[in-house]
Amino acid sequence: MKKIFNHNSRIEQAFASFHCNRLSMLCLWVLVILYGLAIFADFICPYSYKDEDRDFSYCPPTAVEFWDHGRWERPFVHGRALTFNSVHRRVYVIDLSRKYPLHFLKGGRLFTVDAPGRFYLWGADARGRDLFSRVWYGARISLSIGLLGVAISFILGLLIGGIAGYYGGWVDRVLMRLCEMFMMIPGFYLMLALRAAVPENFNSVQVYVSVVVILSLIGWASLARIIRGMALSLRERDFVLVAKSLGVPDIVIILKHILPQTVSYSMATLMLTVSSYILAEAGLSVVGLGIQDPVPSWGNLLSDAMGIVPVIFAPWILLPGLFIFIAVMCFNVIGDTLRDALDPMFRD
Repeated sequence: MKKIFNHNSRIEQAFASFHCNRLSMLCLWVLVILYGLAIFADFICPYSYKDEDRDFSYCPPTAVEFWDHGRWERPFVHGRALTFNSVHRRVYVIDLSRKYPLHFLKGGRLFTVDAPGRFYLWGADARGRDLFSRVWYGARISLSIGLLGVAISFILGLLIGGIAGYYGGWVDRVLMRLCEMFMMIPGFYLMLALRAAVPENFNSVQVYVSVVVILSLIGWASLARIIRGMALSLRERDFVLVAKSLGVPDIVIILKHILPQTVSYSMATLMLTVSSYILAEAGLSVVGLGIQDPVPSWGNLLSDAMGIVPVIFAPWILLPGLFIFIAVMCFNVIGDTLRDALDPMFRD
């Protein structure tokens, strides 16, 4: 009981230390906002992720106006007309003869305009789809894949590492050789190999599940080896020996007495791993092996920016990369803070 009390007290002190770190709390709130916007994308986005108008390909961001003919009016946007300049470059000019009021809380959307008007808060992509809408619908994929992939890999890593460390002997040798088989292949190449095994006729949901499984399979082995080392030490502790002498089943000892003692390391590593999974999904999608269009993710949205010409003429298509950077940095900052706060070298 004293051991458990000290362990819980350490965790409470770590969270108190985390709460006092302003940068970490800022990153935490940024992530809360990102996940909140992703969850409520159906409400905050003016269009569906697949709503397109080819006449507005790479249309620049639309300005919201309040002043017309010398007087204040309700928010509105002007129409856009597509022309070509002297060097045959597409140019959108403002059509002052067309005015579309901005409607709020209409049709289940936070804001929108009536057709044929188009409101592109962050500009449009190559097919005339609203980038603002596609970024937040894409956030559902990119942010959830990181969490689900980490959840699966951590369950595998904790169980396999805990079992190997607790039993030792031939069980330990077999499981560790299995870990080494996964670890000896570079992660990105293993990811590509696993993705190549997925049938090409999978629909979006099947591809999503496949990517989650692939990401979970490339991250569990390194965690399992570390948990195994911690379990080797913990199995000789008094509270484990007492549980054995009382006839407590091995699986109960592993789940209730050994694995909870690894939570300090696991929590920090979990946050650091989520960011790597977000980047891995983006890497797969950028090269065309991840989530397929028209379903958006931050990775396949960024694939439009692979060419220098689109970036020069439509720099707003780089926005998904900015959100990948923000999410990865926030998870890394939180993970680093938790690691320092939970490290026994600093807390004991």
